[in-house]
Amino acid sequence: MLRRVLGVLAVAGAVLLTAGPATAAAEPLPRAHAHNDYEHERPLLDALDHGFTSVEADIYLVEGELRVGHDPEDLRPGRTLQSLYLDPLAQRVRQGHGHVFPRSRQQLQLLVDIKNNGAATYTELDKVLASYRKMLTSFHKGKVKPGAVTVVISGDRPRELMAAQERRHAFYDGRMSDLGQGDPALIPLISDNWTNHFTWRGEGEMPAAERDKLRQIVATAHRDGQRVRFWATPDAAGPARDTIWRELIAADVDHINTDDLAGLERFLRAHDAARAAAA
Repeated sequence: MLRRVLGVLAVAGAVLLTAGPATAAAEPLPRAHAHNDYEHERPLLDALDHGFTSVEADIYLVEGELRVGHDPEDLRPGRTLQSLYLDPLAQRVRQGHGHVFPRSRQQLQLLVDIKNNGAATYTELDKVLASYRKMLTSFHKGKVKPGAVTVVISGDRPRELMAAQERRHAFYDGRMSDLGQGDPALIPLISDNWTNHFTWRGEGEMPAAERDKLRQIVATAHRDGQRVRFWATPDAAGPARDTIWRELIAADVDHINTDDLAGLERFLRAHDAARAAAA
């Protein structure tokens, strides 16, 4: 009897181990963006485990490699965009029959922040992305073809170079100056520094004028087929951050920026549960 029980437990354990990688990603959270994702213990994988659908990686072109890190002193040979992000995503998309998230068509946004030599780094990145084109959203002859992963270029962005390409496997991260005049086939995302446009930091009520401004920004972007993200929003756990996040959701901001993966996941799942209960 003991041997039979142990055998059953062994089989169950093997099933769980086998199932683990295929079900690692939580139910996707469309608004969740992992700022400086590469600084987490398990880049990309931690974000996916928390259901994040957008991740951010800073890159430098060094000795022919697209190395990932926030500052030059953080860079290491072999710690590249391919090894940390593109290769794991390609494997996941193959295993998921064309999708990043099991049982979901939710895309993943890979925001690539170019930190040096914009045109040269993008040129190398463009070559690299061509090898992963089967999983990527692409632009060709004026048309966008959706893929499981959409790469958006931030930081030192060579706009003219990108705009002149007949075929692209990446898109341009716009700023508030692009609002209302950008082509979503080139600029699907409008990102900007929260503190450049709003004085409110989550304490007390959001001023009515700033609330109206936020909602007008989002409405204009959505009218033009673009998404909205702000960085530098308060990110220390507490009531002020929760209040900011509630206002961002109420305004229908597409991506909420955080370094606290678990904190934002808890917040968004609680918000979704409360909304479902009230429906």
